[in-house]
Amino acid sequence: MKLNVGMAGFGVVGKRRRHYIDQHPHLKVVAVCDQTFERSGEIRDGVKCFRHYHELLAERLDVLFVCLPNYLAAEVTATALDRGLHTFCEKPPGRDLQDVAQVLQAEKRNPRLKLMYGFNHRYHESVQDALKLIAAGDLGQVVNLRGLYGKSKLISFGQNSDWRVSREYAGGGILLDQGIHMLDLMRLFAGDFTEIQSFVSNSYWQHDVEDNAYALMRSSSGVVAMLHSTATQWRHRFELDICCERGSLTLSGILSSSKSYGQETLTVAWADRDGVGDPREQRTLYNQDPSWRLEIEDFANCVLNNTAVSHGTAADAFKTMELVYKIYCADKEWSNRWGLSSAVVTPASKKAVA
Repeated sequence: MKLNVGMAGFGVVGKRRRHYIDQHPHLKVVAVCDQTFERSGEIRDGVKCFRHYHELLAERLDVLFVCLPNYLAAEVTATALDRGLHTFCEKPPGRDLQDVAQVLQAEKRNPRLKLMYGFNHRYHESVQDALKLIAAGDLGQVVNLRGLYGKSKLISFGQNSDWRVSREYAGGGILLDQGIHMLDLMRLFAGDFTEIQSFVSNSYWQHDVEDNAYALMRSSSGVVAMLHSTATQWRHRFELDICCERGSLTLSGILSSSKSYGQETLTVAWADRDGVGDPREQRTLYNQDPSWRLEIEDFANCVLNNTAVSHGTAADAFKTMELVYKIYCADKEWSNRWGLSSAVVTPASKKAVA
């Protein structure tokens, strides 16, 4: 059995997704759309191509992959669900919570369909190994987390478009674009956060979206997390420290297409009884990145075998997006400046996740 796959958005991320879709024995890309195509027709390998997603959705499809800018992602995802298509959408799920609420309502209207979001970092081997170590219980419960995720500018992938630095089209800056991955991992390891303080700034690049966000968060169980999401990190960095009752885990570096975040490693330290601060450690280096393939396989399995989505659910996407906006709104100066105070939880968004 082959599922006919359409791809809405065929830029850098879309092409990378297709590489792994093509490797799956039960998925076949039959049509793509992207505004960069001059006209409708076919690309070199015979796959149909269109400029607009409405033309794409007129094709006979089973599955749609949405790899579009923030201002289009929710609209196309909701439309695809209402057209009867299983749908995979890249992060972030939209510009704000109202975008995501629109999608969740479409998901409720189509309960037999699978909807999954591309929180790709969950599928990295270092993250998977860290989850297994915590689940084993030897390190005890998580006490606190510290996360830094940073790059040196907001526009990436060599794109000429400036939509990523426009609030109207992006919805947010570095926190929504990249920091959302770190927030998703923090929720994965520690659960939801109920108390939040923050400072948000665009003082360096001076776009109308943030280039730095600093957050201090606490969960209902008392786990505290600190996050720095930044677009002024000249040496790109990814680092997540997870302190547990009887040891710690440090995820450092992450394998990415840019190769700029350094070697992906997981360092495990076991607390010593003497408390000398220099405990026994074990460091694992990861040389391959199977995350994109594993994520595609997971989604395909959900569709083919009618199993529930376990990672990157719509509920996860909404809660992580909500956390992004709570960080924005916790800085009253930033919130008032952009009129964000009403964007956290509205009646429509409450109804969507009820």
